[in-house]
Amino acid sequence: MALLEDAKKLFARVTGLGRPRARALLAQIRQRKPQRFVFKPDALVPNNRWPLVYYRGAVRVGGASDPAAAFEDLFARNGWSDSWRDGVYDYLHYHSRIHEVMGIARGHAVVQFGGESGRKLRVKAGDVVVLPAGTGHQCFSASDDFLVVGAYPATGTYDECTPSEEAFERARKTAPKVPPPRKDPIYGKEGPLLRLWKRTRVARRIRKRIRR
Repeated sequence: MALLEDAKKLFARVTGLGRPRARALLAQIRQRKPQRFVFKPDALVPNNRWPLVYYRGAVRVGGASDPAAAFEDLFARNGWSDSWRDGVYDYLHYHSRIHEVMGIARGHAVVQFGGESGRKLRVKAGDVVVLPAGTGHQCFSASDDFLVVGAYPATGTYDECTPSEEAFERARKTAPKVPPPRKDPIYGKEGPLLRLWKRTRVARRIRKRIRR
């Protein structure tokens, strides 16, 4: 499926066919309140002090000939690039040096976030999940047409880690140092993501001062 979707992506990029125009693209955005999930370190998965942010049904995808194109353009518009089209790996992994956004273009799946003691979410077309660096994720089941568009902010370096003591020790140091993105991948500068992560960062600084 990934090869077919890559071909469709290349064709759309070259011809412009199937890609929504700017006004139509913005009309596909729905204002949604974020759901937040904070995961503590779990076994050999570091997770992050910043919450995973889940926007349910944030993008209208019904009727689109290429729903993945809408996510790609929305993410790129807000500075999240290096996009890909695929599913979610069925083994536990995380990224220790970069944040990640996932837009569900088609189908549905059960994905566990945060490691073995984390949280299973049933994601479906139109949903958006933003994972801070270090957040474990793994697909447990998916529909045959399940398709995800992933992307990354400019701040960070892509890597892929599977649980091990060595990777965990490195990630405990690198994941907290990854700076926040400049924009929410869907809602831009005024999006909830930046406020949520800033609030968490400020609260952590206050707790440190109290302990001193």
